[in-house]
Order: sequence, then structure tokens, then C-alpha cells
Amino acid sequence: MQELLEIIPSREAIRVFLNSSSTWLQVGVFTAGFLVVKLLSNWLQPRLQTMIQPGALDEGMRRTAVRSGALALVPLMLWLWLLTSSAILRHYGWDTGLLRPAMILAGALALIRMGVFVLRHSLSPGGPLKAWEGVLTITIWTLVALHILGWLPRIEQMLDDYAFTFGTVRVSLLNVLSFALSIAVMLLVALWLSNAIRGRVARSRALDESMKIALSKLIKFVLLTLAVLAAMVSAGIDITAFAVFGGALGVGLGLGLQRVVSNFVSGFILAFEGSIRPGDVISYGDTYGTVKALHTRHIVIRTLDGLDILVPNENLLTTDITNWSYAGDRKIRLRLPVDISYNDEPEVALKRLERLARDNPRVLKDPPASAFLLGYGDNGINLELRVWLSDPDIRGEIRTELYKAMWTDFHAAGITFPFPQRDVYIKQFAGPATSPADARSGNRAGSARGRKREAKAKPPG
Repeated sequence: MQELLEIIPSREAIRVFLNSSSTWLQVGVFTAGFLVVKLLSNWLQPRLQTMIQPGALDEGMRRTAVRSGALALVPLMLWLWLLTSSAILRHYGWDTGLLRPAMILAGALALIRMGVFVLRHSLSPGGPLKAWEGVLTITIWTLVALHILGWLPRIEQMLDDYAFTFGTVRVSLLNVLSFALSIAVMLLVALWLSNAIRGRVARSRALDESMKIALSKLIKFVLLTLAVLAAMVSAGIDITAFAVFGGALGVGLGLGLQRVVSNFVSGFILAFEGSIRPGDVISYGDTYGTVKALHTRHIVIRTLDGLDILVPNENLLTTDITNWSYAGDRKIRLRLPVDISYNDEPEVALKRLERLARDNPRVLKDPPASAFLLGYGDNGINLELRVWLSDPDIRGEIRTELYKAMWTDFHAAGITFPFPQRDVYIKQFAGPATSPADARSGNRAGSARGRKREAKAKPPG
């Protein structure tokens, strides 16, 4: 607290400062400049917004520069005003001791505002960093302002006095704030480097897609780990003091985070071995779709219904997966079973099936389509048409087209499709034939009730 009181000027110094005409002149110049800059900003901002709308400028450095300039418009114009005003006042012999640090702070705010925006845009244009852009800008500008005003060493000393000790480890408020600021800066640098390296790796022609993804993820993991360690060292934290914490963390990973670590390691295995790549068409259980992205914990499968299914990496290593486009080959064979009546000629139907397949423009000519007689079923002759397609995603469309063509062509040729039916044959046994009515009357005659009725029907005596 004593260091903080030393920063505050004495009453005599404040009285002299307030009674100086130069002070009020500089305050007036600063206030007038702020109002003028605010009015100009309100007039220029709508025009700049129309310039930076999507499509108004080409995406790239030009649009990024215009957007960063629009964000830093107020401090930039204020810096120009103060720079001009300071030069004019010095020319006429007036003191500029108040305008000079204000000019430096305004210029620093403009540069920091543009720098943070460019850095955030290069890392993630629409990511979570956008929400922290303002906080990061104010934090960096506050540190720069304290350094310019000469207050930073005294504030550091004051923060260092508030500390607590764990055994031989001393942790102060200065260490905590330094670590938070250091890890924020280090993580930003690590993310920027990882994105730059990922872009360079993505342009490489010597690596396949899975290897590019694996290297990008591995480099990002290593850089983030180094960033955390460097932040701890720069904040003055003894890394050896975390040996016990590291052991406890290892036990926690082995017990509570086993599945998380398993998915993490499985993601690297899938990426390095290249069994599943972005763009592959796979079947996982009842899920069929295209692999859109490989992440550290899961992969994203886009189904034909437009759904994004997130599948943990561990499941892909322990479950049977059908990769329809493994090694870049997306060709598949489609089987179309069809039955014809026993009254039709199988050879004619087989030739017609092959002709229908050749007439379809989306059926591959090599390998050629083939039709086979598989056997004789209960209701008809079992045939099957086998065709090759260039893409598994069009299976449903080709199946519909060929079955519709079969229906039209077979009906035109008089070939019929059988349906389930049962024939009942009645065999006649040896002996006199009896009608059902006779059989029923005979059964009644043989019964006790029939005998009584027969006795009553006889005349007496």
C-alpha cells in the first residue's frame, strides 16, 4: 500500500498542476480533439462498414487491413490530433507535458487494437477468441500505459507483497497474474504458429491427407504444451514443485479420464495409419456417410440425410468399419435381385437385364455389367444383375432407375414377375365316392343321437 501512496502526487503538486493555465489548455485541446474525433468517427463508420461487407472487397490482406483500420479509427484519429496539437503548442512555447503521454497512449491503443484484430483473424476469424478480443486489447494497453507512466515497477512490488507459502513454494499475486498473462500470450503465439505450420503442411504434395492431419495435430499439441511450460517459467513458477501434482494427474488420467485419453491416442493412430481420411465413405453400424473431419476426440460423419454423426475415435479402432473408398477407390458393385415366372425364358431375361445396364449412362462400362441365374425358387426363377458404380453415394438412385427400367421393359416383352402362391391338389382315394353331405349324414347315423332318431322314425309293430 505504501508503494501505491507514493505514486499519488502530493497536495501541493496537485494544486500547482490545477492552477497552471498550460494544464487547462492541454485539457481543452484533448477534450476538443476527442469530441471532433467522435463526430468524424460517427460519420465515417457507416461508410467503412459498407466497404468491409462480404463481397465488397476481396478476401485477404486488403479487407483485413480495412477492417482493422475501422476498428482503430477513434484512437488513430485522436493520435493524429494530439500529434498536430503538440507540434503547434511547442511552436508557440506552450508546455505539452500532458499531451505527450496522451498522444503516446492513443497511438499505442491504435496499434494494439489493430495488432490484436489481425492476430485473432489469422487464428480463428469467427472462433471463441473474438469474444476475448476486447479484454486482451485492454489488458495489453493497460500494461503499456503503466510502463509509459512509470508506475509498473511499483505496482509489481505491491502485488508481490501479497503472497502465501506452501512448504517451500511461495506464490504471490504477481506470480498468478504474470502466469495468466504469460499463458494467454504464449497460447496465442502457439496457436498462430500451429496455424501457419498447418497451412504449410496442407500445401505439401508429398503427404497424404491423413498424414497432414496427424502432423498438424501433433505440432499443435507440442506447441501448446511448450507454451504452458514457458508461461510457468516466465512467471517464476518452479516446475519441479509440480512433481506431486503430476503424479496425482497421472493417477487421475488412469482412472477417471481413461476413455478421454483412449480417444485422444486413438485419434493419432487413425490419422497416422491413414485407414480413415476426410472424404472417405464409410459404414459404421447403421450409420452410412462421408467423413467430414478428423478431430482429436472424434470424427464427423455426414449422412445422406444431412446429419452430422460424431463417433468417438476409440470405437473406430475396436469395431468393424466398412470403408467404401479405401485407398482412394470409390468403385463398388451393386447387386439387383429379380425373379421371373417359370413360364418365361431365362436366357431372354438375362440378355435384357445386361442391355438395360449398358443403356444407363451412370453404370460403368468397365467392368461390364453381368446377369446371372442363381437358382429356382418357390415362386419363380431367381436372377441377379450385377453392375459397377463410380461412387457409392449413387447406389439408391441407380437401384431405382434400373428397377423402373426392368418393370417397363419386362412388361413390354411379356415377361412376368411372380408373386407368392400356393397350389392345392385334391387326391381321390379308392372306394365309392361320397359327397360331403353324405359324409355328414353318415357321421350322424353312427352316433347315439342318430340311432335314436332312426328308431323313432320306424312304424310300430
